[in-house]
Amino acid sequence: MADEAERERQRHLIGMLLASPFLMGAATALFLPALLGASMTLAFICGLFSLAWLFVLQISSSGSDRIAAPLALALGTVFVAMIVASAGGFVSPVSVMIAALPLEAYLRERTSRSLLVGGAAALAVLPLQALLGSILFAQIGPVAGWHWVLPIAYGMTLLPRIGGLIGQARPTQPDQRPTALEDMIEAVVVRMTPNGEVADVSAQARSMLRIAPELMLGSGLFDRIHISDRVAYLCALADLREGAARRKVELRLRLPRMQDDQPNDNYRPFCIELMSSGLPGQAFVALIRDNDEAVQLREALVASAEATEALELAKGRFLAAVSHELRTPLNAIIGFSDMLLLEMFGSFGDPRQKEYVALVRDSGRHLLEVVNSILDVSKIESGAYATNPEPFQFVEAVRMCEQMMSLQAENKAISLTTQIAPEAGEIQADKRAVQQMLINLVSNAIKFTPKGGSVALGAKRIGSRLHFWVSDTGIGIAEDDLCRLGKPFTQVQNDYTRQFEGTGLGLALVKGLVSLHEGTMSIESALGEGTTVTITLPVAGPTSQKGCEKGALLPMPPAKRKEDNNGALRKAG
Repeated sequence: MADEAERERQRHLIGMLLASPFLMGAATALFLPALLGASMTLAFICGLFSLAWLFVLQISSSGSDRIAAPLALALGTVFVAMIVASAGGFVSPVSVMIAALPLEAYLRERTSRSLLVGGAAALAVLPLQALLGSILFAQIGPVAGWHWVLPIAYGMTLLPRIGGLIGQARPTQPDQRPTALEDMIEAVVVRMTPNGEVADVSAQARSMLRIAPELMLGSGLFDRIHISDRVAYLCALADLREGAARRKVELRLRLPRMQDDQPNDNYRPFCIELMSSGLPGQAFVALIRDNDEAVQLREALVASAEATEALELAKGRFLAAVSHELRTPLNAIIGFSDMLLLEMFGSFGDPRQKEYVALVRDSGRHLLEVVNSILDVSKIESGAYATNPEPFQFVEAVRMCEQMMSLQAENKAISLTTQIAPEAGEIQADKRAVQQMLINLVSNAIKFTPKGGSVALGAKRIGSRLHFWVSDTGIGIAEDDLCRLGKPFTQVQNDYTRQFEGTGLGLALVKGLVSLHEGTMSIESALGEGTTVTITLPVAGPTSQKGCEKGALLPMPPAKRKEDNNGALRKAG
């Protein structure tokens, strides 16, 4: 249905169509039997009733009076012209009925436009009654006083409506009417019962949904919802019945086809906002808005994420391919350098030659370590990292790390200590991966700790998880830089770290290995106060490895939110 003003106009027209056949039938019985005869007069009266009720049926079925209103005015014009001509023309009191045309038109809409249209219909009676008088009513009786019966009877029908003519006249300008809610927002306003039956739909449905509002009444709205979206819609209605004030649902509605090449199931995305007053038994209000823009943005975001992921995979494959190509010549460089340093084919003529060969070997080993780290990170990101889950004593991995890193700590006069609780015990994990985590963390701690500092490696078991940490008294990390840690090829750059070498792969590799084992990593640090990196791993191993054979690929866990994926990155103190 349309707005309240439109409903009032339709009610007025329907009332007039239901009542006017009685007055027109009485006029027909008074003035036309001499011309038509008794049987034709009766048929004419029945035709008047049929036409009036047909107009009422058309308004009720379509919800619009755009067809019935002009046809009813045209029929009334012809009938008034016929009655005036049969009563003797303008000399008869019946001619007063001409004023009924502009009066009824004005009573229906109460606008200057409707008064003009009714006046035009009244003017059309003048030539029409003259034409009918000369053709059909040439032989008419004299004008009689009883002709006043018809105008008086019509005047009596005006008495109940005189208040509407005087006190409730509508403004002459249509745009001066108060604006309804439906006209103020770009949405279809739907009012429904608590069980979801639609009782009223605003006229916006014609423009936004291309659907006649009356087609959505009852279960019409629910029938047009995509079947996969109906559960969410029904859940929102249930929440409102249980006391919720507002619910929003994104769904698809089936709309009529605008072109022949469109599919029969022409669904488009919309957003329905359901609202309730919270009072039991009160009707719900729903606002249906176009959701195309949000869906397009979401699809663009998904496409962008997929493109970014594809670029990351392409970058990983490229780095892996380049790294594989670098390993062969690097192994040759390192091997032949070792042979030269052992002087297997003769001694050096100059001591500087041996020094330079040692530099070449050390540089080759460093580059090989970088290449191996790149390969490991690429394998982790692509899900191709092969693991060998096995039970082992965690203290064994700690001892191996301590042996490897003790010389590096001694060179910087750094105290390297371990604090392994006896209950740390055994863990089910990839031993090589755990050793790699410890070596990378301890190496970073030594690298960023000034001479005379200390680095501590500790571990203890809490419940079903093993907690181990590496703490140092180094330069620390600013709070703003914590969020960037753990990304490949990313290093925190400041006045403290520029003097240290590194590719930014160590912590990224640790982060990837921790994720493979379904563990967590957290960092506590502050500038000048040192850093503590804590890792927790499940003692029984990751759930995804259950049933995996030795050397199988351990899948990466599903993507997590940033704060979960990085662990607790927070400033100490």
